[in-house]
Amino acid sequence: MSGQERLSAFPLESFRDVLAANGEFSAAFKGSALTGSAAKGLAIVTCMDSRISPLALVGMQSGDAKILRNAGARVTEDVLRTLVLATYLLGVNRILVMPHTDCRMAQSEEADIHATISQEFGVDTRSLEFRTVSDQRKALTTDVTRIRSYPLLRKGVTVGGAIYNVTTGALEPLDC
Repeated sequence: MSGQERLSAFPLESFRDVLAANGEFSAAFKGSALTGSAAKGLAIVTCMDSRISPLALVGMQSGDAKILRNAGARVTEDVLRTLVLATYLLGVNRILVMPHTDCRMAQSEEADIHATISQEFGVDTRSLEFRTVSDQRKALTTDVTRIRSYPLLRKGVTVGGAIYNVTTGALEPLDC
């Protein structure tokens, strides 16, 4: 095997557990009739935090909603682009922006995260904007307002914001 083939070969050993679990999942798979549309008309913008199961916490299942995830549940240009597609082409008529308690993006300043990565790993990440927040409620209001006022979003879409509590599992709706 050449050096290039080794670099492009799938890293089987690193993903053996993932592929084994997928084998079990696909053996019992019943989702082949689902379409790409959000059956319940919902899109959720939330954090990548692995403690969050967005569909489960709102009583939904695969096919019911579109899930958009990033660090801190921030409404970025890519989130707006995706929401435009979802509202025009994929059945979304309501959007929930849902950050959460105990979020790493709300515990540090931008400069502190860059410094930590630089000190611990020797990588300069200052060309990236991590979008940390010092006030989650204020940031949530800003993000909800950004979606509501985005001129390319389909008219008539309802947008709300709520903070998910990772300790209790409860959603706290916020007036935005």
